[in-house]
Amino acid sequence: MNTIIEFLLIAPPILLALTVHEFSHGYVAYRLGDPTAKLAGRLTLNPLVHLDLLGTAMLFIVHIGWAKPVPVNPMMLRNPKRDLLWVSLAGPASNLALALVFGIGCRILGVTSLRALQPGILGLVQFMFAFGMMINIVLAFFNLLPIPPLDGSKILLGLTPARYEHAMQPYLQFGPVILIALIAFGYVSHVSILWTILNPFVKLFSYLFAGADLGF
Repeated sequence: MNTIIEFLLIAPPILLALTVHEFSHGYVAYRLGDPTAKLAGRLTLNPLVHLDLLGTAMLFIVHIGWAKPVPVNPMMLRNPKRDLLWVSLAGPASNLALALVFGIGCRILGVTSLRALQPGILGLVQFMFAFGMMINIVLAFFNLLPIPPLDGSKILLGLTPARYEHAMQPYLQFGPVILIALIAFGYVSHVSILWTILNPFVKLFSYLFAGADLGF
């Protein structure tokens, strides 16, 4: 497939996945009492306000990336520890919901493999729906990894008894360095530890949603 055409086909699903993910965080926080995202102009489906240049570029290059985090003030939440867990879950959950929609589209369009697409416009639409499903599954489970600053680390913190929270501070501090190192190692060595962890979930939910393994 022509590189420019492929870029034009994968850009809308990527932008949609990132935008809905961050909007969902902000919306749930707002419903639970925190207007910070709304006041910052982040409670919107405009993708331009959510994009992080590096994170978006990584999604295009290695299909693992992130958006600019929506600001959340836990002290504004009605029950900070419990509600922050729901706010953190909202992003990955929204991506799985989008993946399901794209997966149903794949079933309707008869997509069984990225190597057996129909010719012409139909094949391009099939590719976009298949990619849309896959990138949302990847984004959901990537963000569920318990590595700061990903959502999974906040979920883990929400489940950690208060008396043990102080013990997690060094991990929360150095988590971003660990995450960047894992991504860089995979890109340079072509042996991705992150993808090894994510791939079983991607395959499983691809079969559940689309009825076929449409992995990259």
